[in-house]
Amino acid sequence: MKLTILGSGSPEAYARRASSGYLLEVDNDVILFDCGGGVFDNLLRAGRSPSDITHLFFSHLHTDHMMDYARLVHAAWDEGAAPLKVFGPPPIARITEGYFGPNGVLSHDLRARTEFAPSQEVWKARGGSLPRPWPAPQVQEIAPGFACAGETWSLSCCEVPHAQPFLSCLAFSVLSDGKKFVYSGDAGICDDLMAMTRDADMLLHWCYRLDGETAHPKMAALTPTPREIASMAQGAGVKQLLLTHFRVHMDEASLHEAALETIGDAFRGPFGIVEDLQEYEI
Repeated sequence: MKLTILGSGSPEAYARRASSGYLLEVDNDVILFDCGGGVFDNLLRAGRSPSDITHLFFSHLHTDHMMDYARLVHAAWDEGAAPLKVFGPPPIARITEGYFGPNGVLSHDLRARTEFAPSQEVWKARGGSLPRPWPAPQVQEIAPGFACAGETWSLSCCEVPHAQPFLSCLAFSVLSDGKKFVYSGDAGICDDLMAMTRDADMLLHWCYRLDGETAHPKMAALTPTPREIASMAQGAGVKQLLLTHFRVHMDEASLHEAALETIGDAFRGPFGIVEDLQEYEI
């Protein structure tokens, strides 16, 4: 498996980091976890095309995890790609219909591109045929406990505490060729996540605040610090730990150094703070 970081940031506007998006390549499948703002452009910078994506899994439906969804689907459709397989918590089906349905917010664009004669000729010149169908992602709404498989991989998920009851929030595990990758989504530490993380070859875990930062009591349990994440990972037997979702104020060099030192006090394997467009072999 190969992991490419397409977005390692937060909802904050930030040139250094796009919002959440992580590309996992497993043999012939190209799996995208989340698709926040800026992820689409970083997909191109990473040398991939929208039509390369075979599966898209949403951990939850905060906008910083899905703002580039419509752009990805539209661009892949314009490349003539097969319908994207999309998996996510409700209401991802209604959101998709709201973009691409007959009365969706993009319906004016899609009618022009599919019914305007000059646009039809452009489409035909690119190898397309008429009538040209609208984008039609294959959407499946999922819940904790969902599992699926590709030719050489299997995926499972569990619920993690983050924004309930307003949003359903998931973490994912992918197994392939004896290797295990876990993506926490935006997660407070919980028993289900710890169980899923057991013996993972790589854990990619969000980090919203640093050790020593004050947090409102309602936020503290939902936003584990580097030390807390590292301790959990060490206890679960994780082999490599990567932190992501860093906010603007967390990116001073001295704060990185302190966070890495803190992680190293609790975790014995390789670890790091990811940056956009970094690649990792699992």
